[in-house]
Amino acid sequence: MSYQTISLEIEADIAVLRLTRPEVMNALNSQMRAEIADAVRVAGEKARVLVLTAEGRAFCSGQDLSDRANVANPDLERTLRDEYVPMLKAIVDCPIPTIAAVNGAAAGAGANLALCADVVIAAESAYFLQAFTRIALVPDAGGTYFLPRSMGSQKAMGAALFAEKITAAQADAWGMIWEAVPDEGFEAHWRGRAEHLAKGPTATYAEVKQIIRGSWQSDLDGQLEAEGKAQGRCGQSRDFKEGVVSFLEKRPPHFEGR
Repeated sequence: MSYQTISLEIEADIAVLRLTRPEVMNALNSQMRAEIADAVRVAGEKARVLVLTAEGRAFCSGQDLSDRANVANPDLERTLRDEYVPMLKAIVDCPIPTIAAVNGAAAGAGANLALCADVVIAAESAYFLQAFTRIALVPDAGGTYFLPRSMGSQKAMGAALFAEKITAAQADAWGMIWEAVPDEGFEAHWRGRAEHLAKGPTATYAEVKQIIRGSWQSDLDGQLEAEGKAQGRCGQSRDFKEGVVSFLEKRPPHFEGR
């Protein structure tokens, strides 16, 4: 696919997907949603870590309310089912680690686009906003799923009802994101994080993603069983053997991702 609303660069096993509509604060239209889904699938096949970030002063302002494809036929349920779900599922199901590098405002569906990544790193000047009730809508794009699981039902309910900005520092303190870091050196920081993951045991990361996400639907007995099975698979991997040997030899491991 030739991308018009995003860019995808893959170098040294790191895929960087950038939203490239800064003139509208990277608002999501039909084309962008399709392009993101496609690019994520490409990255999952060709890289060992994926970073989602954006050009300009915003990460993503959410649904493009001027998108003619939606204004002409405002069937929001269809839009969510046919356009948002494939995009979000592509990210959640991506076999490699995903990082959302939130460079600025993340509002509405844009906030929840970030939260569906495995790890969220935000610049200190960034903020998150569940803006939906401001236009008489409920949080969507996975917001009602990710928010209570990341910061508890009280914070999630307040974020949804009051539709107030949550600063990057607040999001960090509340457990909503992994970390908030200074604006200066922000890209160098998330690139360093991505490089760390790109050199890691990719197959093990896939197991980690699956087992942690699966815990939300499991009881303790089921989770202990799942852990045992996952650990059994990891214990048979080349990377586990390399990890043990490198530990004994007191040298950095050279993981192959298998």
